[in-house]
Amino acid sequence: MAVSALAIAGKHIEVDKEGFLVDLGDWSLEVATALAQAEGITLTPAHEEVLIALRRFYAEFQLSPATRPLVKYIAAQLGPDKGNSAYLNHLFKGTPAKLAAKLAGLPKPANCI
Repeated sequence: MAVSALAIAGKHIEVDKEGFLVDLGDWSLEVATALAQAEGITLTPAHEEVLIALRRFYAEFQLSPATRPLVKYIAAQLGPDKGNSAYLNHLFKGTPAKLAAKLAGLPKPANCI
């Protein structure tokens, strides 16, 4: 059940109590920017390429990855310099699987609290 909303370009985007999108189809880079700002993050091209790769993962596997599959997938998609825990932890404040999924407009990974 949605308990909040973002106002982006005159459109209300519903989010749940944890800030995840209610309708995955509402995602755009503008929505990701607003979600990131709510987390105290300014999106950079480095963030955006990870978010887009994460959305490809979701399209392929129909789930949001936990940290290990996320790291492995990013390494395969973007190279080993970006597909490692230190890089992803730096970009996503130490919680890459959960926060990156949120900013990518995906459901919370099943094993994240």
